[in-house]
Parts: sequence; structure tokens; C-alpha cells
Amino acid sequence: MTCPMCGRPTEEKVRPFCSKRCADLDLARWFNGSYAVPSDDLNDTDELLDALDEASRSGEKPGLPH
Repeated sequence: MTCPMCGRPTEEKVRPFCSKRCADLDLARWFNGSYAVPSDDLNDTDELLDALDEASRSGEKPGLPH
């Protein structure tokens, strides 16, 4: 199996990645929105907008709805 980030052989400790660095790079892509899981569910959009609105009113950083 090869690392999905760089193509090197994977390491058991951080599988499916070859290193912690590649694992962290992948996680960063999820956090910054480079990766996304598409949804056609309109409730997802409503929940996100509600969470963003609530966070902006409370001064919190927005997070994912539960």
C-alpha cells in the first residue's frame, strides 16, 4: 500500500500514510475545506447556517453542527 499523499510505502504506525507529516497534511486539508463530502440534503445547509449564525452572535468560532 502506498501513502495517498506522497506515494511512498506506508508505515504501520500512521497507516495509511507514510509519516505523521503526511497524516497531518491530510488532516489540514479536511480542516481548511479542501476536502468535502457532498450532500444534497437541504437540512445540512440549514443546520450549518444556524450554527454559523449562533456562533457569530455568541462571538465563538464556528464549528460543525452536532
